[in-house]
Amino acid sequence: MSVTDVTLSGSVRRIVGSDDESGTATLKALSSGSARVDLSLSSGPSSEIQNLSTAAPAGSWSGPDGIVHPIAYHNLLAEPAWFFPAFAISRRLSSSYTITDLGPVTYDGGQQVEHISISQNSASPSSAGAPTFQHLTEVDFYLDSVTALPDAVSFNVHPDNNALLDIPVEVRFSDYRTVSGVQIPFHIQKFSSNTLFLDIQLQSVSVNSGLSATQFTVQ
Repeated sequence: MSVTDVTLSGSVRRIVGSDDESGTATLKALSSGSARVDLSLSSGPSSEIQNLSTAAPAGSWSGPDGIVHPIAYHNLLAEPAWFFPAFAISRRLSSSYTITDLGPVTYDGGQQVEHISISQNSASPSSAGAPTFQHLTEVDFYLDSVTALPDAVSFNVHPDNNALLDIPVEVRFSDYRTVSGVQIPFHIQKFSSNTLFLDIQLQSVSVNSGLSATQFTVQ
């Protein structure tokens, strides 16, 4: 089945330092490379939008104060739909990406997975002292050795003013269920610098509902 858009909704915990709050999450994505995350928490709403389907990739985020902040270009190059690995993989099945099979590894307490690293090729070399385009676009996939479903993906984000500094992000997937013929991970955990940041348990999933591109317009 071809999937063009997905909407995931459920409960979420967000842990930032000593702050641990709960609420609801709505995650939306298009196969063309757009995604948005909307959280409703006790501290207020927050939103993040990334749109790579236009000629000039763009992104923004806002917190409870409603002020919109741009996302630095170098933080738009990894994976906007980090919560839906099927889109992350399908967008990389083209000649513009280099796929490296790093073989079987032991992961997350002894589980056997296949480690695959994918990065995007660049026609122009990076300037001296700058991170390579391949490095900024690199995403690692850890696929279950039996089912081939993604157990996790990992990539780096960076401070707005320093693309050279890597901040590791890892997203783990479990509790896969079939929805409209598509395997969906109903439990999603996002780690930043090896610390749990978001813990999402889905309650509802909608596939191919006809999401409008206007929902991913970056302000």
